[in-house]
Amino acid sequence: MRHDKKIAIISLSRGLLGEDFIKHELDIGKKRLLDYGIEVTTTKHALNGLQYLEQNPQARAQDLLDTFNDKNIDMILCAVGGNDTYRLLPYLFENDELKNAVKNNHKIFLGFSDTTMNHLMFHKVGMNTFYGQAFLPDICELELDMLAYTKAYFDELIHTGTIKEIRPSELWYEDRKSYDKTQIGVKRIGHKNSGFQLLQGSPTFSGKILGGCIETLYSIFDNSEHNDSTKLCQQYNIFPTLQDWQDKILLLESSETKSPPELYRKMLDTLKTTGIFDVINGIIVGKPCDEVYSDEYKKILVEVIDKPSLPILYNVNIGHAYPHCIIPFGIPAHIDAHKQVIRF
Repeated sequence: MRHDKKIAIISLSRGLLGEDFIKHELDIGKKRLLDYGIEVTTTKHALNGLQYLEQNPQARAQDLLDTFNDKNIDMILCAVGGNDTYRLLPYLFENDELKNAVKNNHKIFLGFSDTTMNHLMFHKVGMNTFYGQAFLPDICELELDMLAYTKAYFDELIHTGTIKEIRPSELWYEDRKSYDKTQIGVKRIGHKNSGFQLLQGSPTFSGKILGGCIETLYSIFDNSEHNDSTKLCQQYNIFPTLQDWQDKILLLESSETKSPPELYRKMLDTLKTTGIFDVINGIIVGKPCDEVYSDEYKKILVEVIDKPSLPILYNVNIGHAYPHCIIPFGIPAHIDAHKQVIRF
């Protein structure tokens, strides 16, 4: 089936997509998109590799601006995450570059992990985005096809431009130990999934969803990984104001680094100091990668937030644990834990 869509694959963080050791994945992913009848392009610098893109954040930013100037591009698909997307801030906000590019020219934008920073950038300029999948982790899956649950949401986004509802996956999958050529066609190890888990609060709650990877959100307030992350994030006010967080639902999911419980507690404590937990309508939390520290995270969430009336929905198939749904940001959402559904 032809969709007459054009997707631009972009590297806004790590330049993995341009490395030779990843080419087999690039080829698999591009073929899958072409089989949809989708026209595929990579942005000018997307394949320039790890070293170049680390040293040239302005090139990454320019690629993003260029996608909005190309009227033929319908969707921007992030290659993968990383850890220094905040470095794009000066090139997108110093002279309202992103605001001017996006103006009257909204497109579908899909990514997750450190792309959380880009989602906050788009939120700042008034463009809604989609969180939860990326090119390398999802479209380039080394099994003979994309994971069925993941594919269903990508299909819906491609066909309709939106997502109507999210239900739990019946299975969750372990991360691969290797992504080399020997893994092509090798199935992931799957386990029965336990569905959405309500940790506290009302089983039904509503609001527009915003948030992302907790490690990336933490880097807005902590510069232990990059000594200029807090300075730049404060300079460009990338974290939404409390007024902006009012009545929203906070999405939190944890990265493949599997942060130990003491760090997870520290990250939540840091978010708590912003006052965010006093103004939001609820929290949805992604399943941790490989279910590592899952019970510890649940306990820490309840203890740190210390607000029994605030709903916390846990074990959503979003983020770094496979498979991946897609969550629309900025669209009213209604969560029903009893019926195991998130509707938009």
